[in-house]
Amino acid sequence: MQSERKSNLIEIYTVLLVDLVVVALAYLLAMWIRFGDAADIAHRETHLTVMAWMFVFTILYNVLIGAGRNFLKRGYFVEFKSVFKHIACMGIFLVLALFVWKEAENFSRLVFGYFLVAEFILMLSAHALLKKGLRARRKIDRGRSKIMLIVHADEAELFIKTLAAETRYDCEITGLALWENGACADAVSNIPVIACAADEAAIVESLRTMAIDEVFIHLPDVEKSVIGTLITEIETMGISCHYHIGIMESEGHTGRLDDFGGFPVITYEIHTPDQRRNMIKRLIDIVGALVGLLITAIAYIFVGIAIKLDSPGPVVFSQVRIGKNGRRFKIYKFRSMYIDAEARKKELEAQNEMQGLMFKMEDDPRVTRVGRFIRKTSIDELPQFWNVLKGDMSLVGTRPPTEDEFEKYTPYYRRRLCMTPGLTGLWQVSGRSNVDNFDDVVKYDLHYIDHWSLSLDMKILFQTVFVVLFGKGAK
Repeated sequence: MQSERKSNLIEIYTVLLVDLVVVALAYLLAMWIRFGDAADIAHRETHLTVMAWMFVFTILYNVLIGAGRNFLKRGYFVEFKSVFKHIACMGIFLVLALFVWKEAENFSRLVFGYFLVAEFILMLSAHALLKKGLRARRKIDRGRSKIMLIVHADEAELFIKTLAAETRYDCEITGLALWENGACADAVSNIPVIACAADEAAIVESLRTMAIDEVFIHLPDVEKSVIGTLITEIETMGISCHYHIGIMESEGHTGRLDDFGGFPVITYEIHTPDQRRNMIKRLIDIVGALVGLLITAIAYIFVGIAIKLDSPGPVVFSQVRIGKNGRRFKIYKFRSMYIDAEARKKELEAQNEMQGLMFKMEDDPRVTRVGRFIRKTSIDELPQFWNVLKGDMSLVGTRPPTEDEFEKYTPYYRRRLCMTPGLTGLWQVSGRSNVDNFDDVVKYDLHYIDHWSLSLDMKILFQTVFVVLFGKGAK
């Protein structure tokens, strides 16, 4: 709905504005408690710079995490956790920034402590007052979008409850038009019945003198020509009209009106892509890949010599893998096996320790001595930063399967390819060495796909560092 999109933007930007004001007030309050007179502030430039950092952090946090989404639907306990998470992330960011900037000695620890406590109290209070203020708008008639439903009598109550639960605070269902031949009730769920007729002209006439902003129509069994006439008449009056198609209604399907080659269509997909977050994810991939390739170039000098001395063959191994939605690409790794590894794989199939389509063998005789070390430390995967830079892979994603695995995929398995494969992923940081069933790998990947967010990517990246540093890499 237009009103829903509008109110969602109002929530997001209002929360961001309030949070920025809270940051400023909390920081000024912290400095006042610590120093009192402004003339006594030590290292003034450092404190002003830190406050600017807090503004930048707050903007990025709200954008990346989406802190303003579903603001009014969140309960007070959920809001408490949300604010606490915000403050905790800000504290960690501030500590890291001061360490990198080498200004920790010039920054008052008391200001830091006072600021975090003051911001938590002020932000929690401000959010509570903001919720109360936005909800109070429900009582104000001016500016609220008035909605009429045109449905069959036996479905009216269901649609009233559904729409009332899903529409925003600035929407109000003010009337019903029941598509029936015969008598109708005067009201359904306290919503007055304005019209009762299986005739588009009669319903349009009832709308003609009403205060209505939007109309929702659910009449799946009515002829298209009749619906077309009804919609045209409603549009002619300048009223927004939403027609519920009523097809493919099942769990997991999300349909949206779209344009395909100039044809109006309803697009169904399990997840609607968020282009803004996808763009941010790609930017993070590019920056991470550039840093990773620098590390790879340094590692190549030492790893390359070790691989060459250990066994004959190239330093870098390439293999065709399956990427997003079945695209083929060449994946690159430091070679950890003997050059005849692919040919010998068939001989070892009977010793596969993984149930399902993947092959895993702890004491794989094809792995070289150097290979065991670089696999344990995940050094063998460093060249994949080139795949990330090219766009074949992402820093975080699902595991890219081999061609022979892909050829055996069922439709259920295929869904794990609807996202770009990653250098690391949820499976890799969830005990990959202990997973011995391919179905469990798929479950991890699908869980990642179904719950994907930029914050989840950041969490997985941090966990990956922990897994690698503490020797919990692949066997």
